[in-house]
Amino acid sequence: MHEVYDFLKKSGTYYLATIDGDKPRVRPFGTVDLFEGKVYIQTGKAKDVSKQIKANPHVEICAMLEDRWIRIEASAVEDDRIEARQHMLDAYPQLKARYAADDGNTQVLYLKDARAGIYSFTGEPKYIQF
Repeated sequence: MHEVYDFLKKSGTYYLATIDGDKPRVRPFGTVDLFEGKVYIQTGKAKDVSKQIKANPHVEICAMLEDRWIRIEASAVEDDRIEARQHMLDAYPQLKARYAADDGNTQVLYLKDARAGIYSFTGEPKYIQF
């Protein structure tokens, strides 16, 4: 799990795919946090991505780092505790201009039942379950 977190953190931007009815939706994300032994992402409850995850929590994340890429299949589970939201905001202070832990909009989700694959064109894939 730490390797997955480090990969996403170093990549800076990753792409999160959700399902919107019967259509895929992909958008760039940049927040990733390690809290209480789980990998977390962050969004706003008012956004379509939040509504899509609520309707279907199965997500996929993809990111590139140098000559490698990662794909993560998981269920995104909301953690509505203020401590989890505050931890994310402390990790990304620039978010505090738009979000607050108690604003009713900030949403953090952890990746559950996750399977990550790290790939390259030259090596064997590495798989990580967490």
